[in-house]
Amino acid sequence: MTDDTAGLRRIDLCAADEVAPGAMKLCDVDGELVLVTNLAGRFNAAQGICSHEYFELDRGMLTGDSILCTLHMSRFSLIDGEVIDPPAELPLAIYPVVVENGRILIEVPAGALEVNR
Repeated sequence: MTDDTAGLRRIDLCAADEVAPGAMKLCDVDGELVLVTNLAGRFNAAQGICSHEYFELDRGMLTGDSILCTLHMSRFSLIDGEVIDPPAELPLAIYPVVVENGRILIEVPAGALEVNR
């Protein structure tokens, strides 16, 4: 479901109960992958593909509030997307999360979903 309001799109990703604390889920948005994580009850959403080289981040490892891409060992903050450990140089795109009626949604600008490659 997509709702356009004031230049923003609100996109329904999944049910909150599908992502247990300490878990992650990959969701498709317009052909782009979004990684939803549950960090001690706080949901975050980031681009689901490593910015260094194509690798689905749900195959990586959550470590605190970061994700480790196990392809080349790049680590990213899930709070602001910044690179913590190289070889990645570009941060992950981070999407604002809203939890409403038991659903996890992101609010993003209208148009193509921002992804760093």
